[in-house]
Amino acid sequence: MKRCTRGSVLLLTLLVASAWASEPLPDPLTLDDAIALADDSLPAVELARAQRDADAATLAEVESLNGVRLSAIGRLRAVRPSYLSPNRDNNDSSAQLLLRKRLYDFGYSDAREQAARLAGEGGEWRYLGARQQTRLDIMQRFFDVILADLQYAHDNEAMALAFIDADRARDRHELKRLSDVDLLAIEATYQESLRARMQSQAAQRATRSHLAIAMGRPGDLAPNVVRPSAPDTEVALPEYEALVEEIIAGNPELKALRAEVEASRSALEAARNGHGPVLSAEMEASVYNRMTNSTHPLGAGLVLEVPLLTGGAKDAAIAAAGATMRQRSAQLAAAEHAMRQRVLELRLRLDDIKLFLAGLQVRSDYRELYLDRSRALYELEVKTDLGDAMTEITAVMLDTARAEFDWIMTKAELDALAGRLMPEEQTQ
Repeated sequence: MKRCTRGSVLLLTLLVASAWASEPLPDPLTLDDAIALADDSLPAVELARAQRDADAATLAEVESLNGVRLSAIGRLRAVRPSYLSPNRDNNDSSAQLLLRKRLYDFGYSDAREQAARLAGEGGEWRYLGARQQTRLDIMQRFFDVILADLQYAHDNEAMALAFIDADRARDRHELKRLSDVDLLAIEATYQESLRARMQSQAAQRATRSHLAIAMGRPGDLAPNVVRPSAPDTEVALPEYEALVEEIIAGNPELKALRAEVEASRSALEAARNGHGPVLSAEMEASVYNRMTNSTHPLGAGLVLEVPLLTGGAKDAAIAAAGATMRQRSAQLAAAEHAMRQRVLELRLRLDDIKLFLAGLQVRSDYRELYLDRSRALYELEVKTDLGDAMTEITAVMLDTARAEFDWIMTKAELDALAGRLMPEEQTQ
């Protein structure tokens, strides 16, 4: 009865977990929902998490060097006793329990432990970097969906207008008021607009697939998404010097590289102290099949091991550790230089986007007035460019969305470079 009850509870738990895992995305989907509902086991995050766990395991292994070790040793031996030995038995087998602890190794284990701890610290920063990059990817894919929808609206409107033009051209052609060449030119324009509409419609599906994959939920496509509020582009922007100083100090990748430089320096110190003297304490309890005057059931002592020849192993280890330290230092310097350039480019991009949005506002005002005039002339049958004016309005809306999303992504990337895109990670 108890087994049935436990089995029922387990089955119910699995069904609830399965239902939760297959829960559809909210409709419409907001950016916050997309970030919150993303799978925590995305490949990039899992790779960083696995490396972090591997670093923790390496640290535990190094810490075990100074731990207490207990060994059971069994020996099956046959001997020919000395003529002076009173015990003539040939069976010299024995069993032994050996307790051993390293007491001092002249800085070797301390240096290795410091190197492993610093490497683990670098893994933590790279884990944060992977989480931040995942969020940036989701944001970009989310914005791509909105842009694809706006592009489709623009192309669909342009196609509808081209169809009307082509339909009117056919009527005029039948009335012999339009030549064959002009009709084919209008038909070709319609076919191009139709092809553009089909491509933008396909992009709607493709961008939703990209978003689902970025969220770790492939195949779970969002039918509708909510456009975020327009960013405040009038906010005061930090100066480049202050911004680059903050990012150089707080960037997760640079922090990871600095930790690796220090880890390699400790590894070099460990290599210099490796193959050196080791002082250990030992206690042993033994049982012998053949007891003699020299055998003893219990023993304790200090053991000092001093390598005299290493066959060049120590020099090779020092050379390898020194080369690794120089390599890590060069990587850090190159990363800092690249980071300064990247921050400059992003900071300049914000200024450019702000000017571009201001120009779009003027363009939008102009297009609105142009649309009003075209509508009035259309009603008076003076001009027939009403459709072109409406298409231009959707084009301005599309350009505005691109610029706003570019602003949001640029700001988010700067936050990520400074290590503050995910403030909740700093408190964990």
